[in-house]
Amino acid sequence: MSDGYQIENPANAYFLTFQVIDWVDIFSRKIYRDILLESLDFCRKEKGLKIWAYAMMTNHVHSILSAKNENLPDLIRDFKRFTATKIIRTIQDGPESRKDWMLKRFEFAARRNDRNSHHQFWTHENHAEEIITSKFLNQKMNYIHQNPVRAGWVEKPQDWLYSSARNYMGLKGLIDIDISDH
Repeated sequence: MSDGYQIENPANAYFLTFQVIDWVDIFSRKIYRDILLESLDFCRKEKGLKIWAYAMMTNHVHSILSAKNENLPDLIRDFKRFTATKIIRTIQDGPESRKDWMLKRFEFAARRNDRNSHHQFWTHENHAEEIITSKFLNQKMNYIHQNPVRAGWVEKPQDWLYSSARNYMGLKGLIDIDISDH
C-alpha cells in the first residue's frame, strides 16, 4: 500500500526514509551497515546516484538523494533489492544470534503481499518528499544529521560515523557525498 509520498519529479532531489520491516534493528550490527554503505557508494560511482545527505539508524535510513539521469525511482528500487538480498543472505550464512527471529519476520512480511516471494526486508514506502526550496533542504539535512544526537548515541552530529554530517564538517566520511552548497 502506498504512503502517499511518491517521486513525482525524478529530476529533483528527495528526502527519503528506507525502513526495515517491523522496525527490526538490523543496523545495530556493523556488518549490515557496511553493506548499505558499499551499495550507496557503488550507486554513486557507477549508476549516477547523487547523495546529498544520509544517516543510518538501527532500523531505518534517512537520506536526501537525486539521480543524474532522472532515474531515481529505478535506482532506489535496485538499491533496495540488492541490499535486501545481500543482507538476508548474510544473515542466513553468518553467525547472527537473531537469525531465526529475523528471518521469520521477513518471511511473514513477504506472505502479506504479492511483491515478494520469500522475504521482505524493506517496507515498500520511501516517504519521498521533494526538495523544492533551500529552506526545506536545510530543514531536512538538519533533521537527518541530528537524528543520532536525538537518539542519544553522540553529542555532535559529526561524531556519528554512519552519517554525512562528517562530510559537511570537513571530516572524512565513510563514503563520498555530493555536498550541497545551500
